[in-house]
Amino acid sequence: MSHNTILCVDDEPINLGLLRNILQKDYKLLFACSGIEALKAAIKHNPSLILLDVEMPNMNGFELISILKSDSRTEHIPIIFVTSYIEEEYEKTGFELGCVDYINKPISPGIVLARVRAHLSLVKVTQLEASYRDAIYMLGEAGHYNDSDTGLHIWRVGAYSHLLAKAIGWSEDRAALMEIAAPMHDTGKIGIPCIILQKPDRLNAEESLIMQQHSRIGYNILSKSDAPLFQLAAEIALNHHEKWDGSGYPNGLAGEAIPKSARIVAIADVFDALSMARPYKEAWSTESILFSIQEAAGSHFDKRLVAVFMAIMPQILEIKAEWDNRSVEDGFAVHNYSQCEDIANAQ
Repeated sequence: MSHNTILCVDDEPINLGLLRNILQKDYKLLFACSGIEALKAAIKHNPSLILLDVEMPNMNGFELISILKSDSRTEHIPIIFVTSYIEEEYEKTGFELGCVDYINKPISPGIVLARVRAHLSLVKVTQLEASYRDAIYMLGEAGHYNDSDTGLHIWRVGAYSHLLAKAIGWSEDRAALMEIAAPMHDTGKIGIPCIILQKPDRLNAEESLIMQQHSRIGYNILSKSDAPLFQLAAEIALNHHEKWDGSGYPNGLAGEAIPKSARIVAIADVFDALSMARPYKEAWSTESILFSIQEAAGSHFDKRLVAVFMAIMPQILEIKAEWDNRSVEDGFAVHNYSQCEDIANAQ
């Protein structure tokens, strides 16, 4: 038995009876004989799908869908019109108002079941994607649980990385993957002692070696999944502290041997880290940050990527301003963020 709930709306009881006979074995059903009843039921029960007649007294299907799609509580519910209207203009109106499909009366059991299954499958995919993003958010937050500046750092890095990836020719799909993989770059910090993450001064040599372990820890966590997203996140986690001249960690990779994804995130990460205040320093000015990144081109960073990053700086600063405003509006406090991200400490 499926746990999906379907709301069937029709002013003719015989039509509701037909839908009951077709769907009751596989789905939980709700019924409404008017638009008013349907609106109340949709808000109260949040069904997975609505099968909606068009021609009804007092409030017709077009009027009802307009109300449902304008209400944040119900706008997400897919709606299939079940109607005897077969004219193209009616279908056009329905789709413009937000319906996902049409089923013509007299209804065919096979068609009803096929259409319902198809659209409920799409609902499940959407719910899975939402869960996927929730998991990503939690992994990103976990990595910064004990040393986060505001929690927004990881999302700013993702936004900058997405823009830079697009600017060097990555496809939109690949760049979009980068945007949600990049925030997991420091997942491994969950395995670093709090006394090191929260130290208000610069780390000594022994502490720095312990801090460097977060790259491998993050890789070990994220590489457990074969999903392309987590494979990309694992690649970034392992390599985003490698340097173009081979002086980085954990493997001392140099030049083109460093995955391009990690080279992109390295620039985005340092740009954002330097823009934030620390217990031991003030936030750097944008001019100082850009000067330092340019100075490190060819040693810390890929010189070609730095050049592209500078070329798209107007868009980068727009993203920064947007996130800065969001931080102020949401009332986030600024806390310590790990010293290992600071280019001044890394060089």
